[in-house]
Amino acid sequence: MPIIVARVPVLSDNYVWLAHDDASKETAAIDPAVSDPVLAAAAERGWTITQIWNTHWHPDHTGGNAAIKSATQCTIVGPAAEAERIPTLDRLVDEGDRVQLGSINFDVYAVPAHTAGHIAYYSLDSATLFIGDTLFAMGCGRLFEGTADQMFRNMQRLSQLPPFTNVYCAHEYTLSNARWAVTAEPGNEALLDRFARVSAMRDHGEPTVPTTIADELATNPFLRARDAKHLAELRASKDAF
Repeated sequence: MPIIVARVPVLSDNYVWLAHDDASKETAAIDPAVSDPVLAAAAERGWTITQIWNTHWHPDHTGGNAAIKSATQCTIVGPAAEAERIPTLDRLVDEGDRVQLGSINFDVYAVPAHTAGHIAYYSLDSATLFIGDTLFAMGCGRLFEGTADQMFRNMQRLSQLPPFTNVYCAHEYTLSNARWAVTAEPGNEALLDRFARVSAMRDHGEPTVPTTIADELATNPFLRARDAKHLAELRASKDAF
């Protein structure tokens, strides 16, 4: 079952995603950092935001919640483990729960590490993953509140998703990630090719996400990490890069 996903660039490098189901006319805003550009992007398309889905508590993912709800009376969904830090939540979800966009099911995955209660929304039906700050194109989130063991388990889980899954991360970090990744895997031809493509895209001001699980399996050192120790070493290298 297809959905329509629109990209809304905000702040310096954030992406808010609008997921729209044409059959039900439902629209979800994923991780709205701010309100006005998100409301405007929906209005331009003739969509009304009926839900907000938060992946974690950071203000650049939740800052637009209250104003969007005030404007639309939407329902705000987010991680139960971070409810105290997201006071606008209406529905608290965690691993094993399910949210719906019309008739399209999204499973909630617990993917802690970047924050302690970080979650993701995955739809097998539409081959769609809203992953917040856990997985990036050629990167992963910093370990602010969790461990390399947790992030490695996240990477192992995500690597098992169908390769054609579209991965919607929340930042345009791809070029900086690629610059580091080629130092981590200098012999990876697929990575070198992708670095060249991404560089050209950014030179032209083009966005580089969404990505796919297939592309990340081929070029993302974190998704290719051998074990948690290896991932920790990669993360330390990226943090210092």
